[in-house]
Amino acid sequence: MNHFDRTSTSPTAESTSLLGGYVIVSPVRDEESNLEACIRSVAQQTILPDRWILVDDGSTDRTGAILDDATRRYPWISVLHQSNRGFRQPGTGVISAFYEGYEEIRGTDWRFLVKLDGDLVLPEDYFQRCLTQFRNDPRLGIGGGTLYHLDQGAKVVEPNPRFHVRGATKIYRDECWRAIGGLLTAPGWDTLDEVKAHMLGWSTRTFPEPRALHLRPTGSADGSWRNAVKNGRANYISGYHSLFMILKCVKQFFEQPSSVVAAGLIYGFTTGYLKGIAQVNDAELIRYLRRQQIRRLLLRDSIWK
Repeated sequence: MNHFDRTSTSPTAESTSLLGGYVIVSPVRDEESNLEACIRSVAQQTILPDRWILVDDGSTDRTGAILDDATRRYPWISVLHQSNRGFRQPGTGVISAFYEGYEEIRGTDWRFLVKLDGDLVLPEDYFQRCLTQFRNDPRLGIGGGTLYHLDQGAKVVEPNPRFHVRGATKIYRDECWRAIGGLLTAPGWDTLDEVKAHMLGWSTRTFPEPRALHLRPTGSADGSWRNAVKNGRANYISGYHSLFMILKCVKQFFEQPSSVVAAGLIYGFTTGYLKGIAQVNDAELIRYLRRQQIRRLLLRDSIWK
């Protein structure tokens, strides 16, 4: 059976009543090599989305044509096409595109909102298992599965702190989404949403299972140096404590590729200060973030576990 040709229009009544409906918004750009596998994996979910809005963020390859074909196959898929800005805009471009798609479902009735990248392949029960986690924990505000990629055929899990849910696969409970006020259009958005959720009494976490295959590992589009600089700048904009950042870079020297990543992180962070780049305009959030980081350094309970 070719699952890509399946044309189910909505989740079953039983699954909807049990777990609540979900909608997906996916900003995608130049994903022709990965997109069909991603669409196929969503189309064969045991619980289908109510709607899936895909935003073609100015692709120059066949991404747009693949998306248009998907809308003919699946009536719950919608596509928005944006003009090409001429370059990839890390951090902020993806959120601007995300909000273009979000406008299509703003004010509609949904229980969970998913931000999903177009380079993931999901197991068939991915959303069923993730939503069960939310059902079992009423204070869980943001969650998502673990990501892994293949390296010469071996599965390599992409590590991160347990509270952090990768930006490629985030699921937001509707009440939490409203409480945090949505996403910041700034580098570091995919950590600050979780920090603010914790500040307001919600929990966030990556689930050990299910796992999603990341066809394009994090940072591979930019290379190790540029990705590290981007992350260091995002840490600065987010308001990271300087001591926490220094020790983070020291720790990186004992990992691989140690020197390139550590140097890129510290360069991105310090040049944020030197260039006078604005940080997040939320003093209370930054204070909470820094308190959590200091607690982590003192080996006390914190969101950084």
